Amino acid sequence: MNANKIYVDGTYRENNPTWHEEDSPWKAKQITKILRANEISPSTICEVGCGAGEILNCLTYEFGDHVMFTGYEVSPQAFEICRKKEKHNLRFYLTDLLDEREAAFDVVMAIDVFEHVEDYFGFLRELRKKGTYTIFHIPLDLSVQTVLRSSPILKVRKSFGHIHYFTKETAFATLNDTGYEVVDYFYTSGSLELPNRGWKANLLKLPRLLFFSINKDWTVRMLGGFSLMVLVK
Repeated sequence: MNANKIYVDGTYRENNPTWHEEDSPWKAKQITKILRANEISPSTICEVGCGAGEILNCLTYEFGDHVMFTGYEVSPQAFEICRKKEKHNLRFYLTDLLDEREAAFDVVMAIDVFEHVEDYFGFLRELRKKGTYTIFHIPLDLSVQTVLRSSPILKVRKSFGHIHYFTKETAFATLNDTGYEVVDYFYTSGSLELPNRGWKANLLKLPRLLFFSINKDWTVRMLGGFSLMVLVK
């Protein structure tokens, strides 16, 4: 089985027609937050697996004309969307960043990406060579409630192409094993802050909100619905 096939044959676009553009302003806000909290002012920002390119497009308004933004995407369907957003400081390429031997950036972003990649250890090791800093957004698909129910994990596998599943601890262990040093991180709460998550997510919204205010790690481990925004070098 070639897990990457769904991104080039149109299957992923069929399952996700908007390519998650509607979530991009929120994700761009989280990226801006972690960069500014750590006083990082890059001149070049790259995103691998940039999808519809809307995260990068949003970031151009946050960081201004003096920063050059570059997106790499292997899906022809996604590239047809993102290439229309090009401007003087925003460029997109229909190719794999890891195949570009000379490419190097101040910040490389992999936003909801390596859970899709078959050889994610090899991917992470090669990606590390491309940036001074790297930002990861990592869905934490494993929690007590998702394991007990099992259907949420199968849903993200079928609909979103997740083939690897993480907790905070296994995500950090993976980054450590592939040579990264964690600089900063925080949880992101798409289940609480993004609309149209479905009635089951809405049902869990209040307990997630309540318990998260008391104990973040416990809530994420038990109820799920969160991701990690991680800055590494």
